[in-house]
Amino acid sequence: MARKMLIDGEVNQTNQVEEEAHFDFDLFVIGAGSGGVRAARFSANYGAKVGICELPFHPISSEVIGGVGGTCVIRGCVPKKILVYGANFGGEIEDARNYGWEVNEKLDFNWKKLLQKKTDEIIRLNGIYKRLLSNAGVKLYEGEGKIIGPNEVEVTQLDGTKLRYSAKHILIATGSRAQRPAIPGQELAITSDEALSLEDLPKRAVVFGGGYIAVEFASIWRGMGATVDLFFRKELPLRGFDDEMRAVVARNLEGRGINLHPRSNLIELTKTEEGIKIYTDHKEELLADVVLFATGRAPNTKRLNLEALGVELDNAGAVKVDEYSRTNIPSIWAVGDVTNRMNLTPVALMEGTCFAKTVFAGQPTKPDYNHIPCAVFSIPPLSVVGLSEEQALEQANGDVLVFTSTFNPMKNTISGRQEKTVMKLVVDAETDKVLGASMFGPDAPEIMQGIAVALKCGATKQQFDSTVGIHPSAAEEFVTMRSVTRRVTAGGKPKTTNP
Repeated sequence: MARKMLIDGEVNQTNQVEEEAHFDFDLFVIGAGSGGVRAARFSANYGAKVGICELPFHPISSEVIGGVGGTCVIRGCVPKKILVYGANFGGEIEDARNYGWEVNEKLDFNWKKLLQKKTDEIIRLNGIYKRLLSNAGVKLYEGEGKIIGPNEVEVTQLDGTKLRYSAKHILIATGSRAQRPAIPGQELAITSDEALSLEDLPKRAVVFGGGYIAVEFASIWRGMGATVDLFFRKELPLRGFDDEMRAVVARNLEGRGINLHPRSNLIELTKTEEGIKIYTDHKEELLADVVLFATGRAPNTKRLNLEALGVELDNAGAVKVDEYSRTNIPSIWAVGDVTNRMNLTPVALMEGTCFAKTVFAGQPTKPDYNHIPCAVFSIPPLSVVGLSEEQALEQANGDVLVFTSTFNPMKNTISGRQEKTVMKLVVDAETDKVLGASMFGPDAPEIMQGIAVALKCGATKQQFDSTVGIHPSAAEEFVTMRSVTRRVTAGGKPKTTNP
């Protein structure tokens, strides 16, 4: 059987028998998370002989523990979203009173029950991912993989036995892990891994970090009744998102009862009989049951033997790749968080798909990082696609038009909840093209996925305006924002702030 493969940058016809005579595998993947599994499956579907290795399963990761499915499935997006659903019910039950539901004053929340359901689900998904690989004909090895040559990998199995295999192509898809800031007492804190598997729900939680993980866990714990203090170094949380929307999220976090501490650093943790004592650079002292460090993640490259092989890494330890996800060693490639490009699960899936097409389908394909939607699953959530207002101002050649809508969702008019939904469109004044969209409010990610398709197709504001809305819905606001909130001229455009 003949098939197309990318060899040294050229697509050539190769003979399968000849290839297998030289290599054990056409492709060997290290890391069976979202990107690695996608690349392995699709490559096998294109006719490649594929092997993949992954560390043994456990909800909490380490350098020697992981699990098929990777961060997203086991200790990331999926279990996090389950906890968000759980935390949402507290507010929903309160809101139900004004809709005629007679709710007892005391509500009991069983954390251990939800935790078990979450664990059951990630175990189920771990099994599904294994079956996906098996059904595609991919050979799975459980153990730690490292690269010992441009075309050779070594897998250390659970019993310590070392296996070596040759491969025409090697793909690194080992993801990233949560990091802890180097402060005294850091061992008393937890990361998002442990936060998803806590034996007991904290009554007092301190979260250190301003990114989406910090904001999401603050929302989860507050929704479950905990007292939450959120410390972050900048003026607003969620650096990199639209500044106006960041301010909206911050106001809402406070409205939900989360105590915000902007421009603050934790400098020391100590253990006391009353709990963990937190010291800040503003001379604040707090007691907490749990301290969560959500201060960033680092690529998993330390144990792969990459530097010895001459694989180029950046200053953060991420694998440097070209537009096709190829490293400086022609036979070695990398996708997903380990490359630190855009660290989102669907992006890793895209990169894995493009890799398989490029190398095994004879269709050189670059990942497209334009108009990638994302969401922060705070309560309620924030979702965006395209450019923020600040990014649009930096990139615009002419004026930028900003359209905004702030309103009380219909559901809140009856429940009495004082929480506004905010929507925003950023438009190029000259071309009428919609450059970016943002939404903070219930169902924002579900709505933004559809908006992302429109932006990907190059939709104009006129096309938004000519679209008939669904009534009554929050989503219809995106096609009824007729009045310009502000027009920013290119000559007077501000630089992106980084508060």
